[in-house]
Amino acid sequence: MKYQILDIEVQSTENIKHLQVEMLKKTLKYVQENAGFYQKHFITHDVNIEDIQSLEDLQKIPPVSKKQLQENNRGFWCVEQDKLIDYCNTSGTEGQPVTIPLTDKDLNRLAYNESISLACAGGNKKDIYQLMTTIDRRFMAGLAYAEGVRLLGAGLIRVGPALPELQWLNIKELHPTILIVVPSFIIKLIEYAEKHKIDYRNSSIKKAVCIGEAIRDDNLKLNALGKRITEKWGIELYSTYASTEMGTAFTECQEGKGGHEHPELIITEILDDNDNPVEEGESGELTITTLGVEGMPLVRFKTGDICRKYTAPCACGRNTSRLGPLLGRKNHMIKYKGTTIYPPAIFDVLDHQDYISLYCIEIASDEFGNDIINVKFSAEREFDIEELKKHFKTRLRATPHLEEMSFEELFRIVHPKNSRKPIKLLDKR
Repeated sequence: MKYQILDIEVQSTENIKHLQVEMLKKTLKYVQENAGFYQKHFITHDVNIEDIQSLEDLQKIPPVSKKQLQENNRGFWCVEQDKLIDYCNTSGTEGQPVTIPLTDKDLNRLAYNESISLACAGGNKKDIYQLMTTIDRRFMAGLAYAEGVRLLGAGLIRVGPALPELQWLNIKELHPTILIVVPSFIIKLIEYAEKHKIDYRNSSIKKAVCIGEAIRDDNLKLNALGKRITEKWGIELYSTYASTEMGTAFTECQEGKGGHEHPELIITEILDDNDNPVEEGESGELTITTLGVEGMPLVRFKTGDICRKYTAPCACGRNTSRLGPLLGRKNHMIKYKGTTIYPPAIFDVLDHQDYISLYCIEIASDEFGNDIINVKFSAEREFDIEELKKHFKTRLRATPHLEEMSFEELFRIVHPKNSRKPIKLLDKR
């Protein structure tokens, strides 16, 4: 299969940086003229945008936190409301939701972003995508996928987060080739197919673009969830990472070595706890500057997401940098019994257990301010609790409290009404 590669993606790193610097200068001028927050931010920190002549010069601008964005949401808007045509918002899992306004130009940028992301994962106009995420409730991801598929010229089946029965009915009737899906739900599709004797291995589905959950570990190999899927169903899995604030996706190519950056849409930095760039290959907080955004551009916004960045050319032919899988969110770091843990590490242990059908991690603090972890899970068959504890001890060097629950009771926690995505983590600290 021929994979679409844009000219900018195969340019030299010097040419890519030059393009980004020129676009960065325009962005800085734009936010200084139109964004009340950045006008004050630059004055407060004595920032002269004329001093920003390279990507490294960005460090002269203090980063912006999620809390600042939440508290000054309208101060980041750069256009009058009569120019806005769509309003998305963040999920609010880390505090107050933030409204992201989009102009017509922004919506076109969003469609462009997703179309080249899907093309990076080998999609083309001959494909039919089955969209298994919501497009309502001001959810940017569903909107982005729909617009991206349209621009790609491919077909789209908007099923949304429906039950496996309805998903399989659409697959049988309309023969989609690619799923856009939360990967753990693929396990549910497989289980339903096996129970109802559906020959899923010979269905029309060839690939899945996986959203919302990691399918690779820190070494870019398939993690437990990714292995469970591919061992059962030999479809191709492509990981993708994005956030509402940046309106840009990082999607894997066929090499599966991290999500490719779109340099014409975004500048990425990986920062340590002191807001300094980390060494090459080290993990840190993803900090982004959006390019070409009209409604609410962001300069040096700290996403709170911890990951690694890879800058070596990819075997697919692209010279764009790549982001590794999300290791965790900075605010969700757990210090437990002398060990630092991010929730995805706990998820990976649970995903290795084929008898666990559903789970949720609850983090709280005890009376002394120490972190405590309660793992709520539902089991489909009998199991050895001591063996499960050993898995945690081996992988995490600590064993959390384990609480088995009925599937129905836990389902109400993981899938609360009006939630746009499963709630696998409850941070009550």
